[in-house]
Amino acid sequence: MLCRRPLSVVFSVVVAGFFGTAAIAAEAPKVVVTTKPVHALVAGVMAGVAEPTLVVDGSASPHTFTLKPSVARAINSAEVFIRVSEQLEPFTRKVAEALPKSVTFVTLADANVGVKLLEQRTSGTFEQHGDAEHDDHAGHDHEARYDAHIWLDPANAKAIVDVVAQTLAAKFPAHAAAFNTNATTLLAKIDALSSEIEKDLAPFKDKPFIVFHDAYQYFEKRFGLAAAGSVTLSPDQQPSAKRLTAVRKKIAELGAVCVFSEPGFQPNLIKAVTEGTKARAGTLDPEGVALTPGPELYFDLMRGLAKSAIDCLAQS
Repeated sequence: MLCRRPLSVVFSVVVAGFFGTAAIAAEAPKVVVTTKPVHALVAGVMAGVAEPTLVVDGSASPHTFTLKPSVARAINSAEVFIRVSEQLEPFTRKVAEALPKSVTFVTLADANVGVKLLEQRTSGTFEQHGDAEHDDHAGHDHEARYDAHIWLDPANAKAIVDVVAQTLAAKFPAHAAAFNTNATTLLAKIDALSSEIEKDLAPFKDKPFIVFHDAYQYFEKRFGLAAAGSVTLSPDQQPSAKRLTAVRKKIAELGAVCVFSEPGFQPNLIKAVTEGTKARAGTLDPEGVALTPGPELYFDLMRGLAKSAIDCLAQS
């Protein structure tokens, strides 16, 4: 015989189940991260607990990203908001000023995080003083004194993992054990990645090359590469004819092997500086704009940089 429960009982069960599920969902940590490489590291720390929300998605660049009202609302409703710096993500300036006190706000380039910062280079074709491009952008935040692409040094990536794990464990103590276990696994994985890339790049340490913009200093110094200059001083501005001439001269003087562009920027600029030289063109993606977000993106990005460098430099 089919047993029929009173409708009031069925309704109570359904309602209880609905609100129980909603309560579980509400308990999931709400973490918002600006850029893909850092989002990948945060996702690794949060594995099995929740997925962080990414702000600068798709092929967008943090340098030129325009904040939409819906994204601003997501940041304001977060429990933790993580960025690299105002220099890298200028759209976060006003967001930071308006954040509710309930949001734990982490700036990874802050001195107390443990990330090692490198000053921007200001000599040769990395020169940023006296150039018309610099004069037009004097006082802008992206002209700050340090290189903001901190994740390109695996040692910095490990520091990011540490501070993220500590921050999340303090904010969400119920998940602290999971965060700490994930962080330990992630740190070992980053060490293995660093050793792998160091071995792969060892034969190419003395070969000079030119980059599109000065975003690779951390990667270069960690793995002993030799960038000789950049095509542009900032990725959000067109290099002057004067600068392109200076870069072409530098390529000829040093016998630079490669000139690297980046996804989303005009390949004609690379053609303009390599024309009449023996340098080849390659592509580097320091921010992972061509990659799919997720916990593996950081590792894909770093291996992609190494492979792109090798593919071009090995032909000399």
